[in-house]
Amino acid sequence: MEKKLPISEPIVQAGGLTKIFRDFWHRPVVRAVNAIDFEVFPGEVFGFLGPNGSGKSTTLRMILGLLKPTAGELRVLGSSPHDVKAKAGIGYLPEESCLYSFLTASETLMFYGSLFGIAQDTLRERSQQLLEMTGLQYAAQRRIGEFSKGMLRRIGLAQALINDPDLIILDEPTAGLDPIGCRQVKDLILTLAARGKTVIISSHLLADVENVCRRVAIMNNGNIIVHGCLAEFLENTSMCRFTLETKSEDEIKAILDFIARQSGQKVQMDHPRKTLEQFFIETVEKALPTAKTPTGVAYAEKIAPFLTGKNRLKNNNV
Repeated sequence: MEKKLPISEPIVQAGGLTKIFRDFWHRPVVRAVNAIDFEVFPGEVFGFLGPNGSGKSTTLRMILGLLKPTAGELRVLGSSPHDVKAKAGIGYLPEESCLYSFLTASETLMFYGSLFGIAQDTLRERSQQLLEMTGLQYAAQRRIGEFSKGMLRRIGLAQALINDPDLIILDEPTAGLDPIGCRQVKDLILTLAARGKTVIISSHLLADVENVCRRVAIMNNGNIIVHGCLAEFLENTSMCRFTLETKSEDEIKAILDFIARQSGQKVQMDHPRKTLEQFFIETVEKALPTAKTPTGVAYAEKIAPFLTGKNRLKNNNV
């Protein structure tokens, strides 16, 4: 029987979470995580930020059950992070893809899917859908050892989703991807969250985090120094910007004069600006060839159908 989480219950809940690494004689060497508190809720995209050595990766490893906390409490998917059933509901993309270089892309997904006890017919269908979703369908029979770094990130993301997880942990998910690949991964993250999946991202690419995360925790020296809604941190509510379509310089001047009279302040004006990412993607999409290369990365546009279901804890053995 499937276990369902109450919608109000956090997917990840940490209280006083602490990790101290010790030497051979059990003497404390470094306090990597220092009594931190945070919660991640269903359908949320949550970002962990911080400089190298801040404790982000250690925290993620404790969530994954790879490290045991020294002190504090940690619940993942309603259970201990060391609970095997809870782990079955997690998908993980590490910072460095440690995949078997002698396996093909298709064999890689079949292998990792088999670890969850997924039926072979279901696994083959999911593998094909994920290869198409990540643009690797034409490289399905190529060995992983021949892949570029960007292709490795794509197949790594596919293996993280093979079990249709409820909690998805992504460590530097866009590292090594071209701008189009980055945009596709960010769109995928937002789509998964909209369908009830919970996503935790750790990244040094702050623009990527800003695009997809609603809440973030910024860590430094093992402590969470900022934790909350990203919009509240970044919005300057003391100022307003209006955007409207204008047809002449005279119209612009009249509008500026009116606002200046009403506010008694000098008004600054600028024009809406695309990001370089938007301009690059628009330019490249216009030049996309009609024929897809059979050996490289294809242009992916849709999410794998098996990932579009409602969020729930599943038994993948059936």
